[in-house]
Amino acid sequence: MTQASQLPSNLESKWDTLVDLIRSFDSCVVAFSGGVDSALLLKASVLALGERAIAATGLSETYAPEEMEEARAVAAEIGAVHVMVRTMELTDPRYANNSHQRCFFCKTELYTQLQAYAKQHGYATVVDGTNADDLGDFRPGIRAANKLGVRSPLQEAGLHKQEIRDLSQWLALPTWNKPAAACLSSRFAYGDPITVEKLSQVAKAESHIRRLGYRGFRVRHHEEIARIEMPTEHIADAIADREEIARGVRAAGYRYVTIDLEGYQTGRMNEGLNARLQSH
Repeated sequence: MTQASQLPSNLESKWDTLVDLIRSFDSCVVAFSGGVDSALLLKASVLALGERAIAATGLSETYAPEEMEEARAVAAEIGAVHVMVRTMELTDPRYANNSHQRCFFCKTELYTQLQAYAKQHGYATVVDGTNADDLGDFRPGIRAANKLGVRSPLQEAGLHKQEIRDLSQWLALPTWNKPAAACLSSRFAYGDPITVEKLSQVAKAESHIRRLGYRGFRVRHHEEIARIEMPTEHIADAIADREEIARGVRAAGYRYVTIDLEGYQTGRMNEGLNARLQSH
């Protein structure tokens, strides 16, 4: 390692384990969203395998256009070949009906398409950015990955989210402090059917707020109501900007615009589901 001596020894060991593990694959397709986890995974894959590792992003209405552009930019900075693979999860009624297994059907579609691409183009393995912390949350997508033979090198190397951010900062990746992101379908309560029109509505509302300089927020969709979850440290600013925020969010198609005083919380739409699961 040329820089790893600057890392704590335990993190250096995990980094070496990660690179060695990926090298053992011979070649791979990285399921690449452009987020913190998949960016580190792509960087490690390129270092381990060179041109035998590529990034592949699912092209779908469930991701905001800005996220797609950021993914392209990050892959280019890392120096990886980047391809877009069309996914059709919205045509699957099991996904569109938005049950608590939505992510299973979404990831099944994504990984099926990536496995087909890998087979067609001669790549040995598909890998994703699941990390060690994800195992403690409700993640149906992990079951889809396991079913379809997708490997999760970050999780296999025992890397947790903060360690991934620390390694990303050490490697000077632009994503090291990027807020957590999730597909636009996560803005809907389970049971609220997902349509292209609703996804577009959320995307337009969030794009407007993002242009005002805010990051790490969510626009939760409740029919005519947009419930905006801001990081708590930005709530005061958002309230000060309420007229400009409301103008753009209403233009996206919402009648009422609210700011959630409890702030942004990861997996907020899972709260009712988690309570039901724990009661059984």
